[in-house]
Amino acid sequence: MSYRKTLKLICGFAGGSAVLVFAAAAADSRGFFGDRGGERVSRWSRFAVLQAAQPAWSPASHTPTPTGHAWDFNWDKRDPSALTNGKKKENATEDPTSEQNNSKPKATRNILLIRHSQYNLSGNSDKEKILTPLGREQAELTGQRLAALGLKYDVLIHSSMTRATETANIISKYIPGVELVRCDLLREGAPIEPVPPVTHWKPDAVQYHEDGARIEAAFRRYIHRADPKQKEDSYEIIVCHANVIRYFVCRALQFPPEGWLRMGLNNGSITWLTIRPSGRVALRTLGDAGFMPADKLTRT
Repeated sequence: MSYRKTLKLICGFAGGSAVLVFAAAAADSRGFFGDRGGERVSRWSRFAVLQAAQPAWSPASHTPTPTGHAWDFNWDKRDPSALTNGKKKENATEDPTSEQNNSKPKATRNILLIRHSQYNLSGNSDKEKILTPLGREQAELTGQRLAALGLKYDVLIHSSMTRATETANIISKYIPGVELVRCDLLREGAPIEPVPPVTHWKPDAVQYHEDGARIEAAFRRYIHRADPKQKEDSYEIIVCHANVIRYFVCRALQFPPEGWLRMGLNNGSITWLTIRPSGRVALRTLGDAGFMPADKLTRT
């Protein structure tokens, strides 16, 4: 039997690189590789067969390489250590450790971002862009889902646009006693030019400039760790828009914000962010609409 056939047989039975190395070494010591064209084959070319037999990948080469960007614990400018650094002590006997502990958040904030329900796309003005009959059903289902979670909600904030206001009003029926707050900062817009770009939606530079600043201001107002005075965990609902929610998620997770358009959200879906006292952020759900029947799902 020729060496090549023997090697193939060994590979077929063993299938391991260690056996290949052993077989090749044994064959080399007995001169099975021989001479090629009158010249002695080099050791590297003798083992070329091993390279060809090895898989083209390895666990190391298929392990994602870290970007090198560490988590910024002071992303919301509320890190206690950063707040106390550089402060002038009023009392020479004051314990800096005690001061830092007093300014350290102790509660966790849970922020449930709700995308408005389906609305009339043919409306010319915001007032005409009211919820469709299906959209009202979706809002009812979202309200029922929020009530079923059994959480003690602290506030229900909503965009001042008609479709978000109507969605919030329907949801509020299912969580009575929760304060409704209207906010212009949460209106829909173009947060930042998306990467990769899309051809079906191209706002001009002025819109990105104006909307981007407003939506970033909304992020800074609502997405941050708890105030040190807050004693218990909180659950806050924000009813707004797909672009705003997707931008918030990217910023909160410290992902590139220009990637916001790579995600999609159904109408009436729930996106849940958790912000720990340490500044860590977790995405519990993104666009959860599993509580709706399949024939009620839309993304308009």
